Amino acid sequence: MTLRYLVLGPARARRADGGPAPLSGARLRALLTALAAAGGRPVAAADLAGDVWPPDVPHPTDAPAALQALVGRLRRALGPGAVATAPGGYRLTADPDEIDLFRFERLAAEGRTALDTGAPRRAAELLGRALALWRGPALADLPAREADPLAARAERRRAAAHRDRLAAEVALGRAEGALPDLADLASAAPLDEPLHALLLRALRSAGHPARALQEYEDLRTRLAERLGTDPGPELRRLHAELLAGDHRPAPAPLPRPLTRFIGRERELAALAAALEGHRLVTLTGPGGAGKTRLALEAARAAARAAHLVELGAVHEGHDVPGAVLAAIGARPLGPSAGPSAGGAPRDPLTVLVEECAHRDALLVLDNCEHVLDAAARLAETLLTACPRLTVLATGREPLGVTGERVHAVGPLTRPEALRLLEDRGAAVRAGFSSAQDPHACAEICRRLDGLPLAVELAAARLTALTPRQIADRLDDRFRLLTGGDRTAPPRRRTLRAVVDWSWDPLTPDERRVLRRASVFTGGFGLAAAEDVCGPGTLDLLASLVAKSLVTATPAGADGMRYGLLETIAEYAAEQLEAAGDGADARRRHLRSYRELARAGDAGLRGPRRADWLRRLETEHGNLGTALRTAVREEEEQEALCLVLALSWFWQQSGHQGDARTWAPAAAALGPDPFAPAPPPQGAPGAAGPR
Repeated sequence: MTLRYLVLGPARARRADGGPAPLSGARLRALLTALAAAGGRPVAAADLAGDVWPPDVPHPTDAPAALQALVGRLRRALGPGAVATAPGGYRLTADPDEIDLFRFERLAAEGRTALDTGAPRRAAELLGRALALWRGPALADLPAREADPLAARAERRRAAAHRDRLAAEVALGRAEGALPDLADLASAAPLDEPLHALLLRALRSAGHPARALQEYEDLRTRLAERLGTDPGPELRRLHAELLAGDHRPAPAPLPRPLTRFIGRERELAALAAALEGHRLVTLTGPGGAGKTRLALEAARAAARAAHLVELGAVHEGHDVPGAVLAAIGARPLGPSAGPSAGGAPRDPLTVLVEECAHRDALLVLDNCEHVLDAAARLAETLLTACPRLTVLATGREPLGVTGERVHAVGPLTRPEALRLLEDRGAAVRAGFSSAQDPHACAEICRRLDGLPLAVELAAARLTALTPRQIADRLDDRFRLLTGGDRTAPPRRRTLRAVVDWSWDPLTPDERRVLRRASVFTGGFGLAAAEDVCGPGTLDLLASLVAKSLVTATPAGADGMRYGLLETIAEYAAEQLEAAGDGADARRRHLRSYRELARAGDAGLRGPRRADWLRRLETEHGNLGTALRTAVREEEEQEALCLVLALSWFWQQSGHQGDARTWAPAAAALGPDPFAPAPPPQGAPGAAGPR
């Protein structure tokens, strides 16, 4: 039975059900503490005896025998297999993460990394979990814990984690709540300059500049009297800002993701070139395509200051300028700007223009789609008034501003998607490799359209499913792919939430066209779209292409070829059935392709035979769907018409298998040729006149 070992306080052992294992006696707890402190590594019997009976404690007459008896008691308390015999000693059969001391160290290290890479919210969560593991002094049951180097190290790391947690709170704008603990820490370490710098930043952020100036003077005096030195550069800079009355928060650095960036080398190079030649570049693409990650990688590679403005949490357009002000660390609007000062309040956009007028910076406006008009107005105003500013925006559609360079972010290539699946899969299942089942892994990547977020959600399922099991369940992908990052915004935690974020803002007519487009197979042309989707299709289709929900690819003489990613198609098909519109859409699709087949039958016998052969080959998937509809709905005349019209195409194109499949299926819809004919009118048994 799995056990959890707690030594950050009085020693405890808890079973998987939360119940405690009985540990009676100080010596038994000391032995468990010494074994747990080794993290599952062997401990020599002599070292264990020294931990349980240190020099200043009376020793038993036969220490090895006493230790053996004590180990026997611990085994009975913990259960079979919990303590193993090792060469010359013993070890606890536990992974380090089952021991709170080592779990704390891992969480604290991850929290520190998150803080260093500009993710204070993640840092605060990790460090809070780490500190919550402490219930008292580290290794409290060791008789000589005061001199134990491991206990001393754990206490130092606890103090560092506490300081890092306070730094994360300050970075999150919660400085007022952090001030009491920071003041206590600073009082206990009167010469610790980094700690006092953090205290000064917290005081400034909380609106106490006078107190911050006094803290600086007190520290300067102590350093001069005790060490004969002046404050370091960071403290002097903070002091100068305080004297200048510059109480603005420092701009947050670009967040550094906790996972590797996979692929997109060509797109990064193209994006870097676009940012060199254009002042407004917009990344467009469907939800989950990786626009944000690509934008951050490009911003980090740019040789200039970059600021991320996350607009996903902004609900109203008028709040967009304020979000940008906060992201660049601009001074907030003071009370002098408000009506209480006797004047009209200042427009945040005007303040933003003043702040950015002379900045040489890259502004990343992320997730613009739901505040598109406000983001477009802001970008145009800033770029017009701030000649050294560049804007990199992300969204489902372009901003529509003059001079904008649009860069479409498509799915990953097949090899890139496989690399991503393997990388994220290995993170959740040790030793995972796509080579273990290459066909299933390739199918997952293909059916998920190479969308990075969908592939990552599939990789998260590898904790409980094999690649083949995942691939077999992708027909129900919206129920399957739900195991996203708990710290991500809600719209990115499940595949359905990602598509919902694109679907919800659509107009009723846009939804109608997208729903009906789900009946096509393998793409479609404009004429077929107008047949199936109804009035106004051209403008609505163009709008859906702009919103990255429909793809559009030039197809030579046939014009544009439209299509849906498989994930979008499945979602739209669900909506089609929910709206009760499926039967009509399939009937329209059937009629449209029946007419195409009839025209093609004639065309294959004329001078444009090659053109018609190519066109019918392109529409092979839709023709099969139309036949399937006719047979399933028992549309006898439609099915027979399609089979007769396509018979010459099947012979000419090598699709004889289609003929063998569909001709009998269509014939079976008609009357049974072997059934007796009905009696003639007026014969015995015939129905009389009505």
